[in-house]
Amino acid sequence: MTSQRIAVLGAGPMGLAAAYQLALDGHRPVVFEADDRIGGMTATMDFEGLDIERYYHFHCTSDRAFLKMLDELGLSDRMRWVATKMGYWYQGRLQAWGTPFALLAFKGLSLPAKIRAGLHAFLCIKRDDWKPLDHLEATGWLRRGVGDEAYEVLWRKLFELKFYDYTDKLSAAWIWSRIRRIGRSRYNLFKEKLGYLEGGSSTLLSGMKAAIEARGGEIRLSTPVRQVLIEEGGVRGVRLDGGDEHFDKVVSTVPLPYVSRLIPDLPSSVHAQFQALNNIAVVCVIARLRKPVSDKFWLNTNDPDMDIPGVVEYSNLRPMKDHIVYVPFYMPGEHPKFSDDNQVFLDKVKRYLCRINPELRDEDFIAMRASRYRHAQPICDPGYLERLPPARLPVRGLWAADTSHYYPEDRGISESIAFGRTLAKEVAA
Repeated sequence: MTSQRIAVLGAGPMGLAAAYQLALDGHRPVVFEADDRIGGMTATMDFEGLDIERYYHFHCTSDRAFLKMLDELGLSDRMRWVATKMGYWYQGRLQAWGTPFALLAFKGLSLPAKIRAGLHAFLCIKRDDWKPLDHLEATGWLRRGVGDEAYEVLWRKLFELKFYDYTDKLSAAWIWSRIRRIGRSRYNLFKEKLGYLEGGSSTLLSGMKAAIEARGGEIRLSTPVRQVLIEEGGVRGVRLDGGDEHFDKVVSTVPLPYVSRLIPDLPSSVHAQFQALNNIAVVCVIARLRKPVSDKFWLNTNDPDMDIPGVVEYSNLRPMKDHIVYVPFYMPGEHPKFSDDNQVFLDKVKRYLCRINPELRDEDFIAMRASRYRHAQPICDPGYLERLPPARLPVRGLWAADTSHYYPEDRGISESIAFGRTLAKEVAA
C-alpha cells in the first residue's frame, strides 16, 4: 500500500482514532487542532490543581471500541468498574432510581404507571432493530409506550430542559438508544455498573497521541485550518495562517456546522444539507465540594424551580479527595439563556445543590467553573438518517463527519473511536 499524507481536522476522539488507524496502516496523518489541547469535549483542564474533564464522561460495559483501544494501547489495567447508583429528585424528595425495586417504591406514580414504564424500558433494552423508530417522533412514541402519567413525571421536563422548542421534533430512535445503552450496562437486573479510567480521559488521549506520533504522525495544536483547498474536483490541501500545505486527502471531524465555512467550494446542495442540521449547546458547571450532594452518580431532576435535567456526581464513580459534581444546562445555541454570564449559572448551581442537600453551606464550595460548547449534541429529528450528509463528500479525497454520523447512538467516546477507525479505513482505501 502506498503511504499517503492525510490531514485530519479536529483532535477529539474521532479525529485521534482516525489518525491512529491511518498511522497504524502505514500512512502519515497530520492532525490539526484549533484548541491548545487534544480531546475536544473529552479534553481535561486544571481545576484548582486537579486535572479533570471539562465535561463529564463515563463508560459502559458495552463500549467495545473503547475497550479494544485500551487493550491495543496497553492501558486495560487502568480501567475500573464501579457499581453506581441513580436517583430522582422529584417533589422536593431524593428517591432511588434505575432498578425495578426503585421504580416500585417511587413516590409520585400509580402502580399501573410504574408497570407500564418498567415494561417499556425492558422492551427498549431487548430491542435491536431501530430503523422503524427513525421516522417516529420521540415524545409521542414515549407517551404511547409509558402512558401520559409516567411521561409527565419522568420524561417531559427532561426533554423540555434540554431541547426547548425542539422537544417535539426528535427521533424516537435517538432516545431509544439512550435507554438501551444504560440498561445494558448492568451485571444483573438490580445493579448498574459503569466505568472510569485511572487518570481520567487524559490517560486515553495521551496514549493515542503517543501511538500516532510513534508511527510518524503529527499533531499540531493551536493550529486552526482556515480553508480546505479544492482544485479540479479534488482536494489539494489546506490553508493555514502560515500558508498553504499540500495533502493527498483531507478528513474533517469538526462539528458539521463548521464545514460550510471550512470548505466554501462545495456544491450548494451539499451546503444546504449542512445548514439544515441543528445542534444543542451546553453550559456545564463543575463544582468541587467538601461534602457530597448525595450518594448517587446520576440524579435526574424534575423540579419547577430548577432549569436542569439532572446532576452528575462524578466522585461517586471515580473516587477523589473532594466531591466533584457536574451540572449541565442544555439549550439551543440561539436561546437567549446561552448568552447569560457564567456567574448566573454558577449561582443557580449553588442554589440547586443546597436545595437537594440542605446540609451544604457556602464554605463547602471549594471551587466552581463553567465551560461552554456551542455544538454539544446534534438534534436528531424524525427521518434524520435520510437527511444526514454522507461522510464522503462529492470531492475526490475529501470526507467530513462528526458525532451525528453514528446516529442513533448518542455522542460518546467509544462510538467516536469506532466510527473514526472505520472512516480511516475508507479514506485510505
